[in-house]
Amino acid sequence: MQDIADRAGVSKALVSMVFRNVAGPSEATRNRVTEIADELGYRHNRAAALLSLRRTRLIGVMAEIGNSFHTELVDFLVDDAERAGYDVVLGPVTATRTQARAVDMLLEFQCEALVLLGPQLDAAMLRAIDERAPVVSVGRRLPGTTVDTIRTADGRGVGMIVDHLVALGHTDIIHASGSGAIGADRASGYTRAMNRHGLEPQIVVSGFTEMAGAATAALLDRDELPSAVVCVNDRCAIGLLDAIQKDGIDVPGDMSITGYDDSQLAQLTHIALTSVSQDPREQARRAVAAVLERLDDGRTEPVSVVLRPRLSLRSTTGPAPHRSRTRRRRARSR
Repeated sequence: MQDIADRAGVSKALVSMVFRNVAGPSEATRNRVTEIADELGYRHNRAAALLSLRRTRLIGVMAEIGNSFHTELVDFLVDDAERAGYDVVLGPVTATRTQARAVDMLLEFQCEALVLLGPQLDAAMLRAIDERAPVVSVGRRLPGTTVDTIRTADGRGVGMIVDHLVALGHTDIIHASGSGAIGADRASGYTRAMNRHGLEPQIVVSGFTEMAGAATAALLDRDELPSAVVCVNDRCAIGLLDAIQKDGIDVPGDMSITGYDDSQLAQLTHIALTSVSQDPREQARRAVAAVLERLDDGRTEPVSVVLRPRLSLRSTTGPAPHRSRTRRRRARSR
């Protein structure tokens, strides 16, 4: 920096102001300093500068590496964080790396705040993490905690799916459920909607992955198929869709299938899955805004943001089939 200052004929302090984008230096001075820095091959040592301020300006993001919806969220989070002058450190959750380990890694990197996508950690652990760094939970309801939450109204979203299927004449509607708080909220929304229509809720234990969805197909192996299956998320729905189509079952002619998340995979033409959008763009914006309020504005009270879900209708749902047709199709597939 002193070399740049000497060649530009300005003080080192002025050069520092240019690199920190502080008001004061004229446009001409900024351009001159930048040109000389490029000529000398100088790169501003951001880490050293932040160390002197006792800041890292890093936001840790915990995400499941195989979850396409999480991938969309991370993309938006990185964009919003950079606009605010922060960088993102990704804490990947994999088959061999737990959520707890991913969070530990992010704290080891001295992230100033954590954005956790679909956390399944218990409330006590989340409170303990929040005491070390502000936590924003995306996608999960956490009443009575100090953790900020950004989510859509899952119960309402699943209820919209049930309402849509009932309007198409479906009455035998099964829910392929998931685990944890998120799975419980969606199962609760399904049950309330079925009761509202005077229908009997039917829940089969499934999961959030494609393998869980494929395994659910075996649970539907009976003389009379359900007319529709409401899956806990898009990945489960896509796994089920793949398995039953291999078994010769037509979708939606014999059975309608729905997902949740409205992921990019759900929107592909050859899948065209009816699903519920959680608006990842808006969730990411709200999550970063919550982080900035905590770190830069001094907010200490937790906030809870609940976004309105949106139903996206595609070709995996259609009118309820006649029972006789469903039984014949199933008999041919055996």
